[in-house]
Amino acid sequence: MHAWRAALLRAFGAQLGRHCHIYAGARIWAPWNLVCGEGVAIADGAEIYNPAKVVIGHHAVISQQAFLCGASHDYGHTEFPMVSKTIRVGAYAWIGARATVQMGINVGEGAVLALGSVATRNMEPWSVYGGAPARKLKARPRLYHSACPPMEATG
Repeated sequence: MHAWRAALLRAFGAQLGRHCHIYAGARIWAPWNLVCGEGVAIADGAEIYNPAKVVIGHHAVISQQAFLCGASHDYGHTEFPMVSKTIRVGAYAWIGARATVQMGINVGEGAVLALGSVATRNMEPWSVYGGAPARKLKARPRLYHSACPPMEATG
């Protein structure tokens, strides 16, 4: 049913590359603000809260119950207005189960965010991060060489 789900998301404005696997339990708040490269996987229970664009590069994985949170509120104003910023997840990156990526964060190509970690700052390419807030733990071997063009948010 991945093709059917992808077709439905495209009908609501999502831009999806070929062979995306978006599982039945994944929640996409605003499909029109989702841009995915080829071979992206978004697992059951993953939540993409995207009032602003979320751009996910080729062959990236968003694991079970991961949360990409593209908005917050400006607590410095009495009206508490919502603010949102683009999240970018690079090609071959992996957001682990129950991990959180805050608004405006760029996850570098091949970066890994470990189980339950919280990305509050940009993550360097081909690095492993863990903790809350996440910090760089070590380098990740460069396992892949991207033959796909870089992803760009459109619109």
